[in-house]
Amino acid sequence: MKESLSARSANPLAVIAAFAVSMSVAGAACAVTPPAATPPIDESQLLELGFKVLVATTTVQQDWVKTLAPGKIRPMQRNGKKFFIYPDAPKNQIYVGGPQEYERYRQLHPDGQQHTQEAANRAYRIKQDETMRKATSRDLSDPFLGASWADLGW
Repeated sequence: MKESLSARSANPLAVIAAFAVSMSVAGAACAVTPPAATPPIDESQLLELGFKVLVATTTVQQDWVKTLAPGKIRPMQRNGKKFFIYPDAPKNQIYVGGPQEYERYRQLHPDGQQHTQEAANRAYRIKQDETMRKATSRDLSDPFLGASWADLGW
């Protein structure tokens, strides 16, 4: 009986050791691969395109600017209007532009990663919309949602 217990306890230790070795190898492989470098956005170019500078004056605003992803223009909606913002955390400011300014920026940088991410997000939303449409039509066509009389206990 003691032999079977010690044999069983050895297996979890071997599994944990194998897992630790595989994680260290995977971590080393990730450390070797450099991340894809995105070219920095030129703030003077944003100003030329019509973006406006808003300086963060309160501590809440400064903290919010620091939480934004650096080096990326991101969409934002406020009071029903769409804006595009680019944070500059070291200077405690953001560059704000509307759809027209952002479209001019996209024309100057057609190969930017922002387009790739937006296209991926758009494709994902379309796929999710189609999935939800199918699920809704299925649910509306079956008022019992797959339940039968046997499920009701009769």
